[in-house]
Amino acid sequence: MKDAFGIPQSLLVLGGTSEIALATARRLVARRTRTVWLAGRPSSTLDRSAEQLRDLGAEVRTVAFDALDPESHEAALGKVFAEGDIDMVLLAFGVLGDQAHDEREPLNAVRVAQTNYTGAVSACLISARALQAQGHGSLVVLSSVAGERARRANFIYGSSKAGLDAFAQGLGDALHGTGVHVMVVRPGFVRSRMTEGLAEAPLATTPEAVATAIELGLRRRSETVWVPGALRVVMSALRHLPRGVFRRLPV
Repeated sequence: MKDAFGIPQSLLVLGGTSEIALATARRLVARRTRTVWLAGRPSSTLDRSAEQLRDLGAEVRTVAFDALDPESHEAALGKVFAEGDIDMVLLAFGVLGDQAHDEREPLNAVRVAQTNYTGAVSACLISARALQAQGHGSLVVLSSVAGERARRANFIYGSSKAGLDAFAQGLGDALHGTGVHVMVVRPGFVRSRMTEGLAEAPLATTPEAVATAIELGLRRRSETVWVPGALRVVMSALRHLPRGVFRRLPV
């Protein structure tokens, strides 16, 4: 179980090749975490990620998991929870898509929505039920500031994250008092493989900085974490701008 400072002994990562998730796992393993499950599509990248965490001293296992196949989620995640209690589930999978291309190819836009929202709804509900059954645990959901207000440049991705964010907040309210803690993490632009080649946005951050914020949020039992923290104020202002003004902004 988690210690008095909120650091989990066992961690399940949904999206086992995510740079943010792996930075978080490394940080937690350096503190106290000893058992890590990496869930993702079988690949050499997933295997290498597991080996890197083993080198840090963790017991690491992988499990096949596909966000786009919700019908398989019960079996995949059930396998993990059947092996013992999980102190923390980190939902870290997602795709950015290509806005200009996806507007012309609706099925691509649907894939973004199904990965980022539908797949996440399934995985969150299954994980939450298992955490509730064991009577404790944290569910950490990687959202995005893009979900705060749809922008012309990425409204497909942003809308999927808006749905996920609202869902996770509601799930946190539903689980209040059960022993299960839900924390929504809203990073800004993160320098990673997913954003490689894109123009960097103001207040850009790194996977390591997000990992640090996640650890602090766990210790504080926060419900919402912004990375960097200044984005809370920035997005509050943008969210309340009149639509005509917002449209003219270079965002």
